Amino acid sequence: MPRFFVDAPLEPGDLVTLPDEVARHVQVLRLQPGDTLALFNGTGGEHGAEVVELERRHASVRIGERRDVEAEPPYRLTLAQGIAGGDKMDWLIEKAVELGVARFAPLATARSVVRLSGERALRRQSHWQRIVRAACEQCGRNRLPDVEPAREIDAWLDALPPAPDGDQLRIVLSPRASRPFAALPADPPAGDVLLLIGPEGGLSPEEETAAGARGFVAVELGPRVLRTETAGIAVLAALAARWGGW
Repeated sequence: MPRFFVDAPLEPGDLVTLPDEVARHVQVLRLQPGDTLALFNGTGGEHGAEVVELERRHASVRIGERRDVEAEPPYRLTLAQGIAGGDKMDWLIEKAVELGVARFAPLATARSVVRLSGERALRRQSHWQRIVRAACEQCGRNRLPDVEPAREIDAWLDALPPAPDGDQLRIVLSPRASRPFAALPADPPAGDVLLLIGPEGGLSPEEETAAGARGFVAVELGPRVLRTETAGIAVLAALAARWGGW
């Protein structure tokens, strides 16, 4: 069944005009009045809906009953990612949504190739949020991950509260770390998980030290050096397998 995100309240029985972008998708799929689809607004659960009216640039549906279905992992993970160049960030965000990330924090670091500010940063944030919505439509998630505004890593670290003992897990990937990934807890923490990954070239030693002062545990992934877009996905998949996130 086709699934679409709609940024609006969804109440059973309501007649809703679909946003232009969703209406275009309905047209491309050649749905007809009487056909069914699924709608979600990012706050949890989804609704069945029936196409009522379909015109060239307009589509309306009748909202059906709410279905309490979720596809969230049993932990809440924030991916703090050093901004990567080209289309790497797009790919990474799409795949990270599929693997259950709840929040993205794009970070500018000492070795970042891409620098974002002003209108360009706002456009990029909106672009990444659209990728999040499309990935949720595809993978079956009904809760929409957030994309934070791009920030300098120092400002982001300074804004973090002290990590409660045993309640939150903060991980930073580093080829200089002595702690292997396998040494991480066998069960997810009661609180949030924060995963910090550098851009191309990794984090600087000073940035890793600053992360350590904020409670991040440095972890290495073995003898092979992974690209920034590979490292994040590898860790997310390994944590999902370890903690029951599939």
